[in-house]
Amino acid sequence: MKRHYSDSLEYETFEEFDKLGIPHAIFTRKGGVSPTPWASLNLGGTVGDDVERVRENRLKAFRALHFSIENSFDVWQVHSAKVICVDQPRDQALPYIQADGIVTNQPGIVLFMRFADCVPILFVDPIQKAIGLVHAGWKGTLLKIAEVAIHTMRMKFGSRPADIIAGIGPSIAAHHYPVGKDVLVEAQKSIPQFVSEVCYQEDDRIYFDLWRANQLILQQNGVKSIQLANQCTACHTDDWFSHRAEKGKTGRFGVLISL
Repeated sequence: MKRHYSDSLEYETFEEFDKLGIPHAIFTRKGGVSPTPWASLNLGGTVGDDVERVRENRLKAFRALHFSIENSFDVWQVHSAKVICVDQPRDQALPYIQADGIVTNQPGIVLFMRFADCVPILFVDPIQKAIGLVHAGWKGTLLKIAEVAIHTMRMKFGSRPADIIAGIGPSIAAHHYPVGKDVLVEAQKSIPQFVSEVCYQEDDRIYFDLWRANQLILQQNGVKSIQLANQCTACHTDDWFSHRAEKGKTGRFGVLISL
């Protein structure tokens, strides 16, 4: 990934997306106006931060990419496998749609989501000119939201999985992600052929590899080009918000993508 600087803000991009001219950004936590524990570019509106500070942070992030916040579409993220297809910006007067994936083929719409350990997955189909953005925690991963996003792009836009480029962004690494036995049980049901690759036990604890699980699901569905950030949010809380590492008292970093 490549680090960019815009005034006090810092964000990263996938170089394969850059080559295609796809404007996108995974913002670090730096350069915002929020105090501790949300310091400082908190883009999450439901974590206790002041609404005006969050609004200012969002404006700063959108302006860094020369986007208008009026052209954005975001959702109420609920750890589901629901992916919605949009053809216009979100009507700010209407309630949020509950979903964890968004796809579009309309230029100018800015897909926007927030993260603090869960996996951001960005999609680009350079042939059919379509993009997608997904939020995948362990529930979304095992519900195969990445697969749902690919299926939705195929059905709505005629995308071929082999043409799609996916980017797995900064998120919590396996060694910082102990889970309960319920997660192992769900993994055995959802991705039995991959369990040995994505779950391991150490010191009587079970660890789940979100990166590898989503990579395998993408590959299983025909995606050949997968960019991996290889950045652990829990290891690098100077750059990223981490719900686990900061014991729930933290903000959310933002991901934006547009055509």
